[in-house]
Amino acid sequence: MKHSSILIIGTGALANLFAARLVAADVDVTMLGTWPAGLNALRRHGVRVGDVAYPVRVATDPADCVGIRLALVLVKSWQTERATGALRQVLPPNGLALTLQNGVGNREILAHYLGEERAAQGVTTTGATLLGPGHVRPAGEGTITLGEHPRLAAISHLLAKAGFDVKTVPNVASLVWSKLLINVAINPLTALLRVPNGRLLEIPPARDVMAEAVQEVVDVARVKTIPLTFEDPLAAAEEVARRTAANRSSMLQDVTRGAPTEIDAICGAVVRAGQAANVPTPVNRTLLNLVQASIEAGSRESGIRESGNRNQGIRKQETRSQEIRKLGIRKLGNQRTN
Repeated sequence: MKHSSILIIGTGALANLFAARLVAADVDVTMLGTWPAGLNALRRHGVRVGDVAYPVRVATDPADCVGIRLALVLVKSWQTERATGALRQVLPPNGLALTLQNGVGNREILAHYLGEERAAQGVTTTGATLLGPGHVRPAGEGTITLGEHPRLAAISHLLAKAGFDVKTVPNVASLVWSKLLINVAINPLTALLRVPNGRLLEIPPARDVMAEAVQEVVDVARVKTIPLTFEDPLAAAEEVARRTAANRSSMLQDVTRGAPTEIDAICGAVVRAGQAANVPTPVNRTLLNLVQASIEAGSRESGIRESGNRNQGIRKQETRSQEIRKLGIRKLGNQRTN
């Protein structure tokens, strides 16, 4: 019999992985999302990890989740504000929403709509690859680091019960910027080069760009007096890439399927912070522009292909119509001859 419950906002790779591990730890998991294919797969099979399926409760309407006290926010950063609309309906006054999202500013958005007392910050270096709707593959064990919050005990206990390595630190900004550094080092380059995390370490020019991008984060954090949790930031980023070598980063997964990315909350956040602190960030700006350009080019190419397919279909239909008309004319001519 399950004694604890949690709501997971999202149906992507990490949302599925966390759901499976929590269910395996005897936690009652409800997943709230908007992706039809993902929700249908979860209803039919539960979360699939390898050959094992983990049953979850699936919801599309926040009204069906009212009263659940603990929530994990695992949507993309550009979806955070929309997620708060659901959380405002669901969480009781003594509830807590914990964000483990990439990027900067997610906790602040939650706190703005839910109140500081119901918004907590965490980061994770755990990796996961979405193989299909409701189907996930673990891609590297990592840690979950949480910023101190008076209501964290219950959700921290559930995550530890699910086998995650959970730690707590007092400085939330340090937490967020340390994870941001990892994201900057890995996500945009894997998305641009279309390679898994570990491959970056095998490509010297990519490794050089990684080092330069990381150094810009270090420079901005230093001016903003934000202490990072790493003694050697570049070594830490490379270790994450090594530990999750087979993982396809979330940004790579996004660009592959033509979905919006979190580049603005990652490299874009570094660029904006650098501008405010008068610290140059040319590498992060270039990565930001390249990922955005890649997405735009992909969208246009897709549009051209679709238009080409439509035109080809029209031409085929016109050719077919012409053939039918010719056949009709020949048939009519034969009839007149006869």
